[in-house]
Amino acid sequence: MIRHDFKPNLKQHLPLYLVTDTALCSPRNVATVAVEAVAGGATMIQVRDKQAPARNLLHLLMAVADSVGDTVPVLVDDRVDIFLAARAAGAHVAGVHIGQSDLPANIARALVGPEPIVGLSAATSKEIEAVHRLPEGTVDYLGVGAIFATTTKPDHPEPLGIGGFRELITTSSLPCVAIGGISGADVRPLRDAGAAGVAVVSAVCAADDPRAAAKALKEEW
Repeated sequence: MIRHDFKPNLKQHLPLYLVTDTALCSPRNVATVAVEAVAGGATMIQVRDKQAPARNLLHLLMAVADSVGDTVPVLVDDRVDIFLAARAAGAHVAGVHIGQSDLPANIARALVGPEPIVGLSAATSKEIEAVHRLPEGTVDYLGVGAIFATTTKPDHPEPLGIGGFRELITTSSLPCVAIGGISGADVRPLRDAGAAGVAVVSAVCAADDPRAAAKALKEEW
């Protein structure tokens, strides 16, 4: 098993967090966009494709991990089983990001072990309070949003806005990454509001030049 332990320095990998979207990356492949984004300044990659069959998602995750997994943490969305399969195959995968309707965080942690990164989505104070009742080390960071309405995740919670994000994360001792409809103009205000990073999808995946798009976002940060 190949291990790449980004966890001790996790906070330095959160500022510009790319969540991939296969359709928005098209006709380019996702791994190519990930390489360009990392070259431009992306600090973390989450492979997300909710429509892909398990085998396709595994191949996609491994392709991205093989391309950039030595440089930045590569996580997979939702699928603890796919993470474990990729690890078993020797891929450079760093962890998983789970939502409120996925496996409970404590079970996900028990399955992946102590070293991988486990992120969790949260949108309310109750969800954040529940995280802090878990044993220390169960969850490494929170993805908090949606900040604004976004078409990349139609079932997103009620948008928080930047002010709502600022208020909500005061209840968390974990680093919080803002996600949901974020553009370059929102990056600095979100950092000022206490975000440990911003997670973007279309701002990079749909860009004509993903490297330049990532560079501009990183410069705003």
